[in-house]
Amino acid sequence: MAATQRHGRRIMMTPGELDTFLTEQRTCRVATVSEDGRPHASALWYAWDGTSLWLYSITRSRRWKDLRMDPRTAVVVDDGEDYGQLRGVELSGTAEFVGEAPRTGLPCPELDTPEKLFARKNFGLETMPHDGRHAWVRLTPDAVVSWDFRKMSAE
Repeated sequence: MAATQRHGRRIMMTPGELDTFLTEQRTCRVATVSEDGRPHASALWYAWDGTSLWLYSITRSRRWKDLRMDPRTAVVVDDGEDYGQLRGVELSGTAEFVGEAPRTGLPCPELDTPEKLFARKNFGLETMPHDGRHAWVRLTPDAVVSWDFRKMSAE
């Protein structure tokens, strides 16, 4: 169960707003730390299943290597151009690797839902195309912090 947000409660998203936001957005930013302690942030498409964020990462990327070495991560999904329109979510926790790496499409029931969600959202397809270069990382967050600055103008 994710930790409860303490600060900024008046601008935090409700559970329904959070679910809608994460379902609708496409791009997240994944933060990792390399073996030598250097931080790394990278943009990535994702799918949200209502509980976990599913990342489809290139297995030869620095992000993949960093998460294999230290699976602790934070991911930000945000939106908005003007200050008063900014909104977003930070999810943090421990990454889990699911399925074969790299993914070639071997049967893996645990990936049925995220692959359908990802294929529909990002490719407009009903089935996931596999290129033998990517694999799945699941983040079921320990902590979630959200903000929606549009709520400040409503006061």
